[in-house]
Amino acid sequence: MFAIGDVISYLEMCAEEGVSLQRGMNYRLSTSYSVILMSLRKNAPYADRIEDEGRVLIYEGHDIPKIRGGSDPKSVDQPIHNPNGSLTQNGLFFQAAQKYKRGSKPEIVKVYEKIRPGIWTYNGKFRLVDAWIEQNDSRKVFKFRLELIDDQEENRQVDAIPLDQSRIIPASVKIEVWKRDKGRCIQCGSRENLHFDHIIPFSKGGSSLVAENIQLLCARHNLQKRDHIL
Repeated sequence: MFAIGDVISYLEMCAEEGVSLQRGMNYRLSTSYSVILMSLRKNAPYADRIEDEGRVLIYEGHDIPKIRGGSDPKSVDQPIHNPNGSLTQNGLFFQAAQKYKRGSKPEIVKVYEKIRPGIWTYNGKFRLVDAWIEQNDSRKVFKFRLELIDDQEENRQVDAIPLDQSRIIPASVKIEVWKRDKGRCIQCGSRENLHFDHIIPFSKGGSSLVAENIQLLCARHNLQKRDHIL
């Protein structure tokens, strides 16, 4: 079970979910949750973004598959149905959001973010609370609003990760920190079980938005710091 901010490999992510993750949207990958893969890197294929200081994710739906000799996926509306009439991943997530707005329980979504080839971070579990279709130049795209579930809220444990560490750190900051810290724990130099850590907690005025307040720590040193804070 990953904690928010953990740095993981693609293989570790797939092992956690028990499947080879080949697409970005995975509705009901488990009976209790869905999975989406996101990217905020420059030139990412979709316009995902974060809001509310890292507690809200606005996720863009996905295009039609690219087919040799077919239309440019970026030139046509994102589909809600497959050619056989079944719902696409866009359609399944859109339907779940509409059900929530009518009073059903929200769909729980685990979110992983790509920060560089082969390197991902776990951004936590979110509620899918809204979905809409908006015009983007000459085509229509899906947008999904997801709200972060705090570890405290999910587990109700006194030793849960502090709220100030449960914020999505922008990809640009993660990449800058990764390069600065050379992909190693700043305390011991380990490359294993790494975590993006807030130096000054959010509750004490620290920010998730600047690299100066984020560092790489291994699991052991992250736990030592958390115990000290608690």
